[in-house]
Amino acid sequence: MAERRPEDMSDAGPSASQGSEGRGLADGGDEAAARAERLRLDTLREYRIMDTPPEQAFDRVTKMVADLYGVPIALVSLVDDCRQWFKSAYGLDTPETPREWSFCQYVIADDRPVMVTDVLGDPRFRDNPLVTGEPHIRFYAGVPLRAYNGAILGSLCVIDRDERKALTDIELERLEDFAGIIMAEADLRRIGAERDEARRTLERALDFSGIASWQYDPRTDRLRTQGAGAELWGSEFQAMLATGNGFFDLVHPDDRAALREILKEAIANGTPYAAEYRVLNPERGLRWNAVRGDWDVRADDAMLTGVSIDITEQKSRQENANLLMRELHHRMRNLFATVSAIISLTRHAARDVDDYVERISSRLDALNRAQNVLLGANFMTGSMHALMREVEAAFPRIRWSGPDLLLPENALVAMALVFNELATNAVKHGALMNDGGRVEIHWSQDPEDNESRMFRLTWTETGTQGLVGPPDRTSFGTLLMERSVRNNLGGSIARHWEPTGLVVDIALPAKWREA
Repeated sequence: MAERRPEDMSDAGPSASQGSEGRGLADGGDEAAARAERLRLDTLREYRIMDTPPEQAFDRVTKMVADLYGVPIALVSLVDDCRQWFKSAYGLDTPETPREWSFCQYVIADDRPVMVTDVLGDPRFRDNPLVTGEPHIRFYAGVPLRAYNGAILGSLCVIDRDERKALTDIELERLEDFAGIIMAEADLRRIGAERDEARRTLERALDFSGIASWQYDPRTDRLRTQGAGAELWGSEFQAMLATGNGFFDLVHPDDRAALREILKEAIANGTPYAAEYRVLNPERGLRWNAVRGDWDVRADDAMLTGVSIDITEQKSRQENANLLMRELHHRMRNLFATVSAIISLTRHAARDVDDYVERISSRLDALNRAQNVLLGANFMTGSMHALMREVEAAFPRIRWSGPDLLLPENALVAMALVFNELATNAVKHGALMNDGGRVEIHWSQDPEDNESRMFRLTWTETGTQGLVGPPDRTSFGTLLMERSVRNNLGGSIARHWEPTGLVVDIALPAKWREA
């Protein structure tokens, strides 16, 4: 039985109904009333019931109510912002009326049942088109259709074309019970629609996320999937994935045996199922999938339920990371070998400890410049321009020009050491000893159509003061440059002294592409 409030149990005859003036629901009343009306309309939209086709569940109730109360008309009336619409109308062909004609709006406004035994004697209704014209209403009794949150969506009402006595309290309560049945059915529809919408949202989310959910019955080998199946297994996945055996046909042949064994163990022991495997996707080629599942235990069976996700990109990143780690390991070994050789050979050339520290520091700075360039790129190649900017930062009076080239790690380190030795010598013995000295570096490559293409670089010092000529002995720095150019790069280096300063010509096979 529907719950009734004490004030609803008062006399429902003409005097009671006429004493209620009723209130318009959208007449711009106070803010609380406006908020309540917004909530009511929002709740009505939640039910997704307006303008839906007739349904037997509602029509049975209105027929039963009409028979039980002996009236020609029984309505399930829902009121929105501008009309009242009949979800079920027994004895009335009109599907809706304007809201201002609605008797049911007073049920909503008064928040309780409304009954009028003689509408001609009620100023609210006597001029209503539903009274003066069809269906010529003379008696009306309506009870609220109250939603789950208390909002009144409309009313269940009984209508007669003749005056009649008021319903008894028991009859009114019974009508409220029928209203409760109507709302229980409406709530079932609302909950079902929300469930369906949630399922569709989940399916869309699975599609967008590249995840597929699945359920496998090991007793029948039946497999059901939802979500991004086409992305994971190909456009024909639904035909292939009807069974577990069909699924294994999509797995890469090299992974099938191991994956079957993992599944067999999970079924035998009732343990979670987890694996990574390759798929022969007809549209996307070879892909990596990860699968995770566990048992959904019911009264008489257990279903393996889980998700599958494409992890090809993660695998690719992992492989790239492994490749990078191997490359870094290789580079570190080369770097340590270079540092070890520099330390060892510099020891023999140094005059004292201070000279040894200075020479070591300078050459380690050169290696650091090369590493900075490599770290700023992809660890395996570096820009010639980036290296020259590092050199220029250390030796500001060096100017350079030439095309930007991509040098592999060994070439970049070799060139960094060459430039460092030349610049250090220029600071100690050449053009960079005085403020007026300058160094110009220029390089170029032969055209690509030349079979014996060469890279040519010229180091030119100007503004040297004092005696300009070759040193008395070959230093370690000179040996380091020659070894870097000839042994590491397969080229040649020639030095000659002009009156203005040292000129160095370096020629190498042109193996480097432009950046």
